[in-house]
Amino acid sequence: MWIRSLVLGFAVLLGLGDVTRADTLPSVFSKAHPENLQDLKEIQKHVQELVKKLAPATVGLQIGSASGSGVIIDSDGHILTAGHVSGKPDSAVTIILQDGRKLKGKSLGANQGIDSGMVLITDKGDFKGELPYIDMAVSADLKKGQWVLALGHPGGYHPGRSPVLRVGRLLTTGKFVLRTDCTLVGGDSGGPLFDMNGKVIGIHSRIGPSISENMHVPVDTYRETWDRLVSGESWGPNIFGTKTVKSGYLGIRLDPLAKGAKISEVTPKSPADSGGLVAGDLIISIDGKNIANETDLKDFLGRKNAGVQIALRIQREAETLTIKITLGKRP
Repeated sequence: MWIRSLVLGFAVLLGLGDVTRADTLPSVFSKAHPENLQDLKEIQKHVQELVKKLAPATVGLQIGSASGSGVIIDSDGHILTAGHVSGKPDSAVTIILQDGRKLKGKSLGANQGIDSGMVLITDKGDFKGELPYIDMAVSADLKKGQWVLALGHPGGYHPGRSPVLRVGRLLTTGKFVLRTDCTLVGGDSGGPLFDMNGKVIGIHSRIGPSISENMHVPVDTYRETWDRLVSGESWGPNIFGTKTVKSGYLGIRLDPLAKGAKISEVTPKSPADSGGLVAGDLIISIDGKNIANETDLKDFLGRKNAGVQIALRIQREAETLTIKITLGKRP
């Protein structure tokens, strides 16, 4: 714990220097954990060098009374953010740079099903020169346990405060969601997640069971839907919207570190509790549909109403069981 605390403490310091090339990454980033003071110093130096380049491209976004974060990813002024931050297409957006200068923009499209969104800078005002921007990596190449760096504006943009930095690890990877232990709070939504080469790998979406278990949208999904986002299309079931809130309630929490959809907690007096599910159960399928992770589970439940009976096929130690449960109303 003391090592991780020191790492996080070092990480908030901003320094000078050019971003380290991929082929010269400090050896500490290939280790399971820092082993000594020299390792901590290498992390500190590298993070300081990265922040000089990454922070200017990490912006605050204001859309009406709501605020969030984003990252500029090209010289044309395209900004990646979360779908619940960009909101309705063609809405007016105020983009706030690190030094407080404000640019005008508009929201583009959003895939509400995975929470990806895009904003475009339309008027740079008195800003001169090329916009700061950061290239995207290939999120399909990411590995569990890889070091990552999160930036954002928790609580909204604060004058005189640089984007807040958190260092952590990838807990899980996937096509539609990444999970990290980087501590995030409200206002960070839409902000960038970087690899240690200084490239964008994901966008902050939502907080998991705790503020240190968070979900991010992989950047590959933005590439795959680029034309739809740029054209202002909005599609997909809203993971934060009415459909999710009114969907059937099961009452379980999955283990983000486990392989598959393993239950880590069952809410007392919930349908899951009454139906006999227990922590440690591994969900294989529901009504014949394979359930591999939390995204699959939420997608399934989002399409079911309260009062509907479902059949869960689970593995409990050496047994394979089928349990029927009637979904309840979400508290």
